[in-house]
Amino acid sequence: MPELAQWDSFYVIVASAAGALIGLQFVVMTLIAQRPPLRVAEAGKAFATPTIVHFGTALLLSALLRAPWRSIEEAADICGVIGLAGLIYTLIVARRMRRQTVYLPEFEDWLFHSLLPIGAYGMLALSPAVVSTHTRDGLFAIGASVLLLLFVGIHNAWDSIAYHVFTTVSETK
Repeated sequence: MPELAQWDSFYVIVASAAGALIGLQFVVMTLIAQRPPLRVAEAGKAFATPTIVHFGTALLLSALLRAPWRSIEEAADICGVIGLAGLIYTLIVARRMRRQTVYLPEFEDWLFHSLLPIGAYGMLALSPAVVSTHTRDGLFAIGASVLLLLFVGIHNAWDSIAYHVFTTVSETK
C-alpha cells in the first residue's frame, strides 16, 4: 500500500524502541520486586501496568501498520478500535489513580498517566474519519499518537524507577 510505504522506517524505529523498553521495564520490575513497598499492587495497577500497555500499544500499532492491508481504511479502522479501547483503559487508570492510597498523584502524574494518553488514544479513535477524507493528515495523526504513547511510556517508566530508587534509598537511611 503506497500510503504506508513511506512510514516504514518510522514504525521500525518505534517498534524497536517499544520492544526494548518493554524488556527493560521487566528487568527493572524484577529488581524492584526484591524490596516491594506496602500495597505495591494497588499502585502498580495505576502507575506501572499502564506503562507496559502504552509500550505494547506502540509496538502493536507499529506492527499492524506494516501489515499488507488491502486498503488504508482497514488499517485506520483497526487503529480506531485500538484508540477506543485505549480511551476506556485510560479512564479506568484515572479512576485507579484517584482511588489508590499509596501515593498522592501530582499534576505531572495526571498529565502523563491520564491527559496525554487520552489525547493519544483519542487521536487514534478519530483516525478512521480523518484517514477517509485526508489520508496524509490521518497518517500523521496516527504516527503522532504512536510516538506520544512511546514518550509517555518512557517518562512514566523513568518516573516510576526514580520513585522506587529514591524511596528505597530514603527508607534504608
